[in-house]
Amino acid sequence: MENIFFDSWESIGRTFFITITAYLSMVFLLRSSGKRTLSKMNAFDFIITVGLGSSLATVALNKNVPLIEGLMVFFLLIYLQFSITWLSVRTNKVKKAVTSQPTLLQYKGELLEDTLKRERITLEEIHLIARRKGFNELNKIDAIVLETTGDITVIPKMPNTEVESMRFVEIPHK
Repeated sequence: MENIFFDSWESIGRTFFITITAYLSMVFLLRSSGKRTLSKMNAFDFIITVGLGSSLATVALNKNVPLIEGLMVFFLLIYLQFSITWLSVRTNKVKKAVTSQPTLLQYKGELLEDTLKRERITLEEIHLIARRKGFNELNKIDAIVLETTGDITVIPKMPNTEVESMRFVEIPHK
């Protein structure tokens, strides 16, 4: 349990310098990679964010990891995220591999219970979303959609599922 509170001034100085440099480098790389890197997250984006956070902590605190290796990890993770998202907007197979599809949870007041179970959404969560949007009855909502980010969207009025905004929504068959 030696050096539990203080190792040396050199260690403190290294941690101070490395953390600031790594942080500023990550901010620069994230800003230069575009807004998509910092957008609302799907599962793929979440993995990159966790990886970047873990890498920053490792570079800042692990004396066995040189700054340049940490910067290389930042660059590679951001480059991989940029490349995959670049490919996903150009290739349907890549898009399907890294993102999910929005899913219809309720249509015209009827809850799609099998879909709720498959997506692990409870009735209590549906009621919570409805209340937050100012609805006191589910039958007054035309559609509820589970988005790729995990958000739940309430659509009050909709003539049918053929509307443009529902184009990519998975509509379960009965």
